[in-house]
Amino acid sequence: MHEKCGVVGISLEDRNAARPLYYSLYALQHRGQESAGIVTHDGFQQHSHVEMGLVGDAFGPEDLQPLNGSNGIGHVRYPTAGSVNACCAQPFSVSFKSGSLGLSHNGNLVNADEIGDELADLGHAFTSDGDTEVIAHDLARNLLEEDLVRAVKRTMERIHGSYSLTIMHDETVLGVRDPQGNRPLCIGELEDGYVLASESAAIDTLDGELIRDVKPGELVVLHPDGTGYDTYQLIEQENTAHCFFEHVYFARPDSTIDDSLVYEVRRELGRKLWEESGVESDVVLPVPDSGRAFASGYAEAAQDDGSDIEFAEGLMKNRYVGRTFIMPTQDERERAVRLKLNPIKSTIEGKTVTIIDDSIVRGTTSTQLIQLLKDAGAEEVNVRIGAPPIVAPCYMGIDMASRDELIAGNQSVEEIREEIEADSLSYLSIDAIAETLETSRADLCLGCVTGEYPYDIEGEETDRDVVRPDIGGEPTPADD
Repeated sequence: MHEKCGVVGISLEDRNAARPLYYSLYALQHRGQESAGIVTHDGFQQHSHVEMGLVGDAFGPEDLQPLNGSNGIGHVRYPTAGSVNACCAQPFSVSFKSGSLGLSHNGNLVNADEIGDELADLGHAFTSDGDTEVIAHDLARNLLEEDLVRAVKRTMERIHGSYSLTIMHDETVLGVRDPQGNRPLCIGELEDGYVLASESAAIDTLDGELIRDVKPGELVVLHPDGTGYDTYQLIEQENTAHCFFEHVYFARPDSTIDDSLVYEVRRELGRKLWEESGVESDVVLPVPDSGRAFASGYAEAAQDDGSDIEFAEGLMKNRYVGRTFIMPTQDERERAVRLKLNPIKSTIEGKTVTIIDDSIVRGTTSTQLIQLLKDAGAEEVNVRIGAPPIVAPCYMGIDMASRDELIAGNQSVEEIREEIEADSLSYLSIDAIAETLETSRADLCLGCVTGEYPYDIEGEETDRDVVRPDIGGEPTPADD
């Protein structure tokens, strides 16, 4: 699986926003590594710097200097829609009769082509094939006829899918979360302003205080002078569709998402793994890094039950090797695993081992890890996974393997166990996920583990009646 994107927006009282935005993007780097960008506004004009690469490569000291203004937005991108090139990098900027517009998007629209074709027929010229430009053009068109809040509402009523947006209209920064809250977005207070970000870790980086999550269907408008913000509940729906993989894999463990600290969620999921499918072994090992909290909770629950299982680090990660999923061939992916992870033989040799990972996608990494451990002398290798089997692709902003590539797409758990050559294999149940997140299955997006989606996607099943938001009505201020 590939990470999604990270968005941020800042309004300050009396200092430039460029450097705080830059630091925030570093805090969100794990959400996207293809490109990074910042757009600011100084009260007279918009300033922009967007480049391909990591944040440290995309920006030098000379690049931040011209980004004047106390208001701005930023973005780190991993493409899930559109090409991998500079024209699709964000924030996306447009200038039109009613002013300037910058937009950063985390998510994926399921009707972007339809809206794009309609706008093209109306004379809009597109410079990219990404869905972010579609949102920007639709919003710009609405701003010609409506005030800011009503224009955003009209756009939200047209676009369907997952999105968390930070937008800058002239010098006003705002944040929007889709009506089902699929992608995360939160608001925080700084000493001299306010910040919107995909994850609270970005707020922590700026020595700010998390205020709360932006509600599904809510618009947050930061005051340009950095002294406050207004909120509007634009669309309400009966159910949410929170992405549970934010808690399982994507988000930083030190982030709080939808009122839950990700690290504690992962530890509790590890405890439930033991409750559902614990197996006696000498040692439990995390697959670094995302498996560490799961393994800690698993070992703690085992010891509470009287087991002698030991938690230990048995796989050391080489942090200077690229991610295995960018390797273009199967042979290279297999070799990359050995470059990236090295076993500690003293922890493994002559012992029965349980390894804990967050997920299995293609199965390549799991197969190689098991072979590494057995080559290091493990007598037995059990595998426990902190999520249900991934059986279907994601249409909501996670660039996941196709059905044909997913090892669980058409195989049973026992067939997967045989293929990866594990001595035992168990996955966490969906019910355990919902219970840990203190929510119902109906309020989670489970498309990748059930094949049934909370959105109307051509050729796919939905797990609920898809209710389109009603058009019309007055935007109402939201309760904080």
